[in-house]
Amino acid sequence: MNDDSTTIETREEVMFFDTDIGGVVHNIAYLRMIETARTRLAAKLGMKLRDMAQTQVYPVVVRTEIDYRKPATLGDELVISGRLESVERVRFWVAFEVRRLGEETILISCRQSLALVQMPQGKPMRLPEDWMEKYAHLFLKKGKS
Repeated sequence: MNDDSTTIETREEVMFFDTDIGGVVHNIAYLRMIETARTRLAAKLGMKLRDMAQTQVYPVVVRTEIDYRKPATLGDELVISGRLESVERVRFWVAFEVRRLGEETILISCRQSLALVQMPQGKPMRLPEDWMEKYAHLFLKKGKS
């Protein structure tokens, strides 16, 4: 089910600072692009930057899985598609795909697990109660993956 509130699409043009000497995008640049998409997805899920700064509750990446399938190069226009993939009681998973604009070939696929953390204590928190209702179709029962 593709719920508009659980998906995001951003665009990035590959700049010189994204590439190595051969004009190929390096891995940290992909993670920066994914960070931008994830931050915008978080806002759609109710975690806006200003709200996080006030409450000191932040979604923290606890795991990243990334597959580099094909390289992007200098000047490419990239589309980063992201979605909320699954929800548990104390963490959630998001997934991203990077493609060239107008192409279907996936260049990069990425999954990240996040947990909400209250700062400055670093205390993990449960996900908001309304997530169980809003994202019931994504809720993973214990023992399922």
